[in-house]
Amino acid sequence: MDVLRAINRRRTPQNQPADPRQEANSAGGYIFVLDDTARLRRFLTLGVDGGTYYAAAGTLARDNAQVVARMAAADPATLVETIVEVSTSGVAPKQNPALFALAYAASVPESAALALAALPQVARTGTHLFLFAGYVEQFRGWGRGLRRAVGGWYTAKAADAVAYQAVKYRQREGWSHRDLLRLAHPVTADPALRATFDWVVRGTTGAQIPALVEGFLKAREATDPATWSLLVREAGLTWEMLPDAALAEPAVWDALLDVGMPATALMRQLPRLTRLGLLPAVGGRTDEVVSLLADSERLRRARVHPVSVLVAQRTYASGRSARGAGSWEPTQRIVDALDAAFYAAFGAIEPAGKRMLLAVDVSGSMGVSVAGMPLTAREASAALALVQLATEPDSSAVGFTTGAGGSWQSSALKPLRISPRRRLDDALRVVDEMPMGGTDCAQPMLYAAERGLEVDTFVVYTDNETWHGDVHPHQALRQYRERTGIPARLVVVGMTATEFSIADPSDPGMLDVAGFDAAVPSLISQFARGL
Repeated sequence: MDVLRAINRRRTPQNQPADPRQEANSAGGYIFVLDDTARLRRFLTLGVDGGTYYAAAGTLARDNAQVVARMAAADPATLVETIVEVSTSGVAPKQNPALFALAYAASVPESAALALAALPQVARTGTHLFLFAGYVEQFRGWGRGLRRAVGGWYTAKAADAVAYQAVKYRQREGWSHRDLLRLAHPVTADPALRATFDWVVRGTTGAQIPALVEGFLKAREATDPATWSLLVREAGLTWEMLPDAALAEPAVWDALLDVGMPATALMRQLPRLTRLGLLPAVGGRTDEVVSLLADSERLRRARVHPVSVLVAQRTYASGRSARGAGSWEPTQRIVDALDAAFYAAFGAIEPAGKRMLLAVDVSGSMGVSVAGMPLTAREASAALALVQLATEPDSSAVGFTTGAGGSWQSSALKPLRISPRRRLDDALRVVDEMPMGGTDCAQPMLYAAERGLEVDTFVVYTDNETWHGDVHPHQALRQYRERTGIPARLVVVGMTATEFSIADPSDPGMLDVAGFDAAVPSLISQFARGL
């Protein structure tokens, strides 16, 4: 045997480096490493709740905190700009990572001024501000700059806006507006704003108190549905401002629907509305709610993230709460409307008109929950693939893992029997039922080459913990190009906030994107078109 035959830069086992830039991933395979800017975006979009198959949530959180720390010292402008862009554009399903990163940046001298100046853009609600306050105390004390920034969050608003925040988001994460106002000591010449601060801190009311606060106090004292309903219509109270007893009254919810519920609040309250009889199969408020759920412009204005819609659809269709808070009989038209809302939440996507193979990694490591949601990485991947299937007429989907030997012939690579014409929860059940083995992200390219499939763009949804195959994914793509003469592209949709990617950063035909980014389907189509 000629041992020199084992040295091959064109076909290298994944448990050996094929390129000096590669490092070992958590599974023992060698893979490319993202730069800090790309990893920051992955963290802000995907979060670290639940960790990964190989890394505990705490470990993943510390790794990503180090990325934030490095950027805060070396490139604070890019750090803060990215935090603001991800937070305000609605591409992430949760704001926690952005608020954490902003709080960390607010504690580093090089980035503190920029971070505190961006606070109103990232902390847009009282809940966001409370989260920021909890995070920032992990890194620094309440110095003058932090007090001024938090005080400015309040004084930049009109009295009615502060009152709205105070009665809607009264207490979260162990913080209240009273706590923050007493720490920040904001100063204002506006009599109505001073009166609002006095009510929040001391409970005093006067002639200058906003009407919303008066309505809130009346609702606390009321005991009948007629009064609560009147306050909803005339004082503008939302469901969070009402006492618990009011929320058990159908007439109150009729009033809330009459004045208009925000898109996210409406989706969260669908089970309650169904239990109270407001969403029957025929009649009730069903037609109206179906129309609201299907309004793509309304979803866009409210920054409703597609993954939030997906979770709402699965929960509602199941007929039971994941937290054991009751059950209901789902109304089919509402289930269908949530299906449509999921696709609508991505906005308009211009088809690339390219031949695409969408490959969902269904290996064991993709079975972990992601972003702290009742959703696994492989389920989220399948959901994203459904959007691309709905967009690109010449596309197909497969699921892949490995069997004995690790090659595509012995793998569990199979066509995914999913379609946008199937209900979301039914389509995701197909993915759940597929076998789970090792990870070999070269399989889609090897499969296409062996079967003679003509593919312009491979889209691989994965956690990038590939390790099992006898050729690296980027090598398999180059071999596919050579064999077919097609300048095929590869989009890697990273589904966890690790530092790894199978995409070769020096190859302009490969792209790495963060999986939960709501812009992913559009990015894939644009890249496939060569933009």
